[in-house]
Amino acid sequence: MDNTVPIGLRPLVERHGEPVDVEDARARWSALVTAAEAGAITLITRDRYQWAALVPMSEVAEISPDLPTWPVSDARAKLGHLVGEVHNLDTRVQVLTRHRRPVAALIDPGVLVDRPEPADRLPAETLLRDGHRIELVFEPGRPGHVGPDGDVLEEPEDWFYAANAYDNRDNVIAVGVGDTLGEALLRLAAPPPVEPADNPPF
Repeated sequence: MDNTVPIGLRPLVERHGEPVDVEDARARWSALVTAAEAGAITLITRDRYQWAALVPMSEVAEISPDLPTWPVSDARAKLGHLVGEVHNLDTRVQVLTRHRRPVAALIDPGVLVDRPEPADRLPAETLLRDGHRIELVFEPGRPGHVGPDGDVLEEPEDWFYAANAYDNRDNVIAVGVGDTLGEALLRLAAPPPVEPADNPPF
């Protein structure tokens, strides 16, 4: 793997392949967008420093009319600028359209790192149609606490949203956590199995 790949994004490169440079992406733009529309994810870099991910609309956690929207042909001409905006988190999502219909998006690739793969997710709509219940929770986090001598007595905890799905026996069947409600719902997946204790009680 190229050693210019940021450590935090290396799992994405392993899953989705080496990034495509902006100029190469422009040359293959129509094919890349068509592939994204069909479900593929392509990583795009500008000067091997700025990163964005070209993704299907199913990977956009929250759809809003306020999101910047570009016809595919216009996005090709402005691709370097759009990648820069996504990388700098000025606008984390740039929607691409054909005939005014959203078909793909450029997003911050960092959100994909811990997101379950599509095959592992349990869509909220499917869970609800199957008779399950979804509970939405906001956890405000904690500011942390420092003692009079400067020692950290309590580590700060970030706030987050959580989506928990329950069956009719109140068993948890799916969990999703994110920095928005949409992200939490998109991340719904079966919880990890509980490992047995090394020393079970008698």
